[in-house]
Amino acid sequence: MNVLVLNGSPRKNGNTERLLSHVIAGIEEGSKAEGLSAPVVVREQIGGRLIHGCTACFACSRNSNMRCIQEDDCVNDIVAKMAVADAILIGSPTYFADLTPETKAIIDRCGFVVGGNGDFLRRKIGAAVVAVRRAGGIHAFDSINHFFLIKGMIVPGSTYWNIGVARDIGDADRDEEGVRTMKNLGLQIAWLHAKLAGK
Repeated sequence: MNVLVLNGSPRKNGNTERLLSHVIAGIEEGSKAEGLSAPVVVREQIGGRLIHGCTACFACSRNSNMRCIQEDDCVNDIVAKMAVADAILIGSPTYFADLTPETKAIIDRCGFVVGGNGDFLRRKIGAAVVAVRRAGGIHAFDSINHFFLIKGMIVPGSTYWNIGVARDIGDADRDEEGVRTMKNLGLQIAWLHAKLAGK
C-alpha cells in the first residue's frame, strides 16, 4: 500500500506530526496482520511552505494534463503523489476552528486538478487527522473530509473522531484516547485496503 501523508502544520515534528505517526504505526501493524507487504509511506511537510491559493482559472480542466497552471510551488508534486497513492492522510492543527491556510490551498488546488482530470482519487482511501487545543477541531476535521467525500474517496472511521488534544509540542503523545483513536484508524485503513485489494 502506498500512503501519502500531508502534514499541514508549520511545526515540524509537532503534535499533528505525532498524531500522523500513530496512524502510520497502526497501518504498519494492520498491514502485517492482514498479510500485506509493508506500506510505502511518503511524508510531505506542507505546513510552513508558500502555497498559492486557487485562482479558479480552470486551466487544469482545459489542459487535462494532471497539472495546475501555477508552477512555482509544491502543488503539482503533491498531485503526482496523490495519483499513485492508495491512501492519503491529511493532518492539520486547528486554526480559528479550521485548517491551516496551506492545507486549505492544497485541498482547493488539488481538488480542481483532480476534478478536471477524471476524478482520479475516486475509491482511494482518505483520512483526516486534527490536533486541537480545546475546541474547533470538528470543523477542521469536517473540512478535510469534505474534500475526500466530494472526490469520491472512501473515508474509514475509528473509535472516535480522529482528533488529538494538544497544545505544547509532545502533548499529543499524552492524549491516551487520541493515540488509541489514531492507531485504530491505521488498523482500519490497512483492513480496508486489504478488502479493496481482494485479500
